[in-house]
Amino acid sequence: MRFRNNSIIVVFALLALLCVWAAQAEQRGEGQLRSVSGKVVGNQDQPLAKAVVHLKNTRTLVIKTYITEADGSYRFSALSPNVDYELFADRDGARSDTKTVSAFDNRKDLTLTLRIRSK
Repeated sequence: MRFRNNSIIVVFALLALLCVWAAQAEQRGEGQLRSVSGKVVGNQDQPLAKAVVHLKNTRTLVIKTYITEADGSYRFSALSPNVDYELFADRDGARSDTKTVSAFDNRKDLTLTLRIRSK
């Protein structure tokens, strides 16, 4: 019986530590995933369907892509709050400027318009 009581105490102690760790992570902004979304537009602000949006994690160098919807929209979700990302779009050989999503920007949902200037 004594072993069981000690095990229960250990389990409760571990749960208490886990709760403290989770609360501290929440205060630091960890665990709050971010998203970035927006539209890809052309010279006259017309939405560009089927443009390819590239999102690069600058820490791991992993690149995710998204093909824009008919209204030019794109969305990336479940992004780490502690990583910088680079974002650009291309279509038919033309490319937008690269934008950076900074880890210092504490907004949870970012909206960015990417403009592709045709030649």
